[in-house]
Amino acid sequence: MQTSTLHRFSMTAMSCAAAAVLLAACGGGGSGTDAGTTSTASGVEASAAQGTPTTTSTTGTVSTATSTVAPASAWSQCATENSTCTFEGTKDVRYGAGDKWATRTATGSIACNNGTFGDPAVGTQKVCEVSATASTSSTSTGTTTTTQQPSGNTTTQEPTATTTPGPYGQTASAYELTFSDEFNGGFNTSVWNDKIWYETGNATKNYTVEDGKLKIWPQRDASGNFFNRTIDTDGKYYQTYGYFEIDAKLPVGKGTWPAFWLFNHINERRPEMDVMEAYAGGAAPWGFNDANGIAHPQAYAPTVWKGDYDGQLVGSRQYDTGMDLSTGFHKYAVKWEPNKQTYYFDGKEVLTLNTTFSDPMYLMLDLWFGSASGTPDNSTPQGKTNSYEINYIRAWKFK
Repeated sequence: MQTSTLHRFSMTAMSCAAAAVLLAACGGGGSGTDAGTTSTASGVEASAAQGTPTTTSTTGTVSTATSTVAPASAWSQCATENSTCTFEGTKDVRYGAGDKWATRTATGSIACNNGTFGDPAVGTQKVCEVSATASTSSTSTGTTTTTQQPSGNTTTQEPTATTTPGPYGQTASAYELTFSDEFNGGFNTSVWNDKIWYETGNATKNYTVEDGKLKIWPQRDASGNFFNRTIDTDGKYYQTYGYFEIDAKLPVGKGTWPAFWLFNHINERRPEMDVMEAYAGGAAPWGFNDANGIAHPQAYAPTVWKGDYDGQLVGSRQYDTGMDLSTGFHKYAVKWEPNKQTYYFDGKEVLTLNTTFSDPMYLMLDLWFGSASGTPDNSTPQGKTNSYEINYIRAWKFK
């Protein structure tokens, strides 16, 4: 439906099989589509199933760290599967068995289960192990506070840590944070719109900010239909080049089509960088059905449209994570350089395109319906408990 001014709409009328030109990996094999540019990504990749260390992320005091298999002496078991790992301070904790591990960083404790880490070793009894050393996954700068004790003239120096987050898996010193919404203070209307520019927003409320997250969920409106919801910074925040990242958990259900993208509508031009699009109801490996017949997302795609004319595809890749993307938080990101774009999943490079985009772009978070995910129906869970949840969205510029 590119005639509707959005290149992303082109997927609406296509099944996964019909979209083979866009997603050469669809149905297995092939490589990322590249129209006149160079892509270094290849095919469908099930990282967890192949034993490649993977990472996930959640909220609160827990953050992610790159998963590596350190020497055995560096780790000690702290919990068995479905129990809690406790420790002093902030440390790296890994979950898995053998040579298949997912690594996280946490403070004080962390739940040792698939919901927290994903499942890096399917069908295997797993454990949690804690690193012997303190984590260095975040960058902190110290400030000093002078406190006057009430009982005398003694003055103590109390260090107070302040943390400026850097892009996950990148060298933090190379970036400067320019945009951050941690969703701790309600829905900020000075930054966000709740509809796309060419539509009237649906009056039925299917989004909120609570528990430190933006939540968008499937919901039927007054006419009984599922409807699209778009949250964007159109007219309020734009950036050219840099690193853009979200930490998100995806919804389940046939027809669900969550996405994170950079976009602009400039006269008749529509430059578009889809960092993440997922289709729970699509043919495997897009998703799978659980025992109750509910579709769960497993793969997603970064897709790029040049936008100078309708259908100008630059490249795309269907990436099979090997995990249920609805059970935990993951980081979806793009590093946008003047002549190159690199897309990441939990810090792992999944697609690189040598292409030039120079327009300022705004941020988009949405839950739409259709495309390769199919048409939502009575099997599609409605309500806040089935939300597309965004823990944070951040942008940095290059120093």
